[in-house]
Amino acid sequence: MAQLNVNPTRMELTRLKKSLAVALRGHKLLKDKRDELMRQFLDIVREAKVLRENTEKKLKAANQSFAIAGSVLQREVIDSALLLPKQEVTLEVGERNIMSVDIPVFKTTTRATAEGDMFSYGYAYTGGDLDDAISALSDVSADMLKLAELEKAAGMLAGEIERTRRRVNALEYVMIPDYQDTIKYITMKLDESERSNITRLMKIKDMMVAERIEASK
Repeated sequence: MAQLNVNPTRMELTRLKKSLAVALRGHKLLKDKRDELMRQFLDIVREAKVLRENTEKKLKAANQSFAIAGSVLQREVIDSALLLPKQEVTLEVGERNIMSVDIPVFKTTTRATAEGDMFSYGYAYTGGDLDDAISALSDVSADMLKLAELEKAAGMLAGEIERTRRRVNALEYVMIPDYQDTIKYITMKLDESERSNITRLMKIKDMMVAERIEASK
């Protein structure tokens, strides 16, 4: 690891020790944040996986109903029946905070609340297959919005996990070792300087003692 370019003084040593303590504390907090983000991310991914499988099954059933309705009814009849949709969905987007990440929360409100109110056509010229297809799409729409919410949240959490991981690695493999090596270097230099001063003082003392002995003769 590289040592920091600093002067080997006691003041610098004290400052580096404080910086190392802050870096160690920050490293622990970031690791805790990363672990919690991973837990939340995995929970959302598992929920999204189950929801996606169910949504795809419902969409497949709706497409089959539309295919059957298309084989029974004329194209003009279907187009006329679906020309003026009766149902209306309003989407409100809120936020939910997970470990400093604001993920979206979708809330929907529908204009027609009763099940029979979703059909914008009479039953005289259409078959039950078209009703089944419309009902299936109505049922799956809420799941599709929930799935979009979960997958967007998973993407945002994945990005934050990656950013947090880079910060943890920067502290763990660069900053903290650099601080530790520099502290070790300064401590060694200060110890060498202290030993040199002690040796110098001992030599001076020996010289003074020798001068006193010489003067007493």
